[in-house]
Amino acid sequence: MASDWLNRINWSADGLIPVVTQEAASGRVLTVAWANREALQRTAETLEAHYWSRSRKKLWRKGEESGHVQKVLAIRTDCDQDVVLFEVEQVGGIACHTGRHSCFFLELCDGNWVETDPVLKDPQSIYGK
Repeated sequence: MASDWLNRINWSADGLIPVVTQEAASGRVLTVAWANREALQRTAETLEAHYWSRSRKKLWRKGEESGHVQKVLAIRTDCDQDVVLFEVEQVGGIACHTGRHSCFFLELCDGNWVETDPVLKDPQSIYGK
C-alpha cells in the first residue's frame, strides 16, 4: 500500500495524531487514543485498530490482551487532517479497560461525574490483574 496518504496527515510535533474510535453500528464514541505513523499504517493493512500508547511508549493492537478487537470498517480524517476517525465493529462489545462498552461512561450531572454505563465484565477476569 502506497504511503502517500500518510504523508498528508498533519502529525503533531511528537509524531502523533489523535484517533476518535466510533462504533459504526450505533455511532457511539468508544474511545479516543493516539496513533503514530506505524500504528496508522498497520491499521490500514490489517483492518484492526492499532494505537500508540503514550504511557507505555509502544505500539499496541486493540484487543491483544483482552480479545476485544476493533475491526476497522473505515478510516477517515477531518478537513485539517489533524484528527483521525476509526469506524469500527467492536468485538465482544467492550472497548474500555474498565469492562464497559465505551470509555465515555462518566456523565456530568449537577456538578458531579456519574457512572452511567454498567460494567459488562470484571476487568480482573479480562486482564487477570
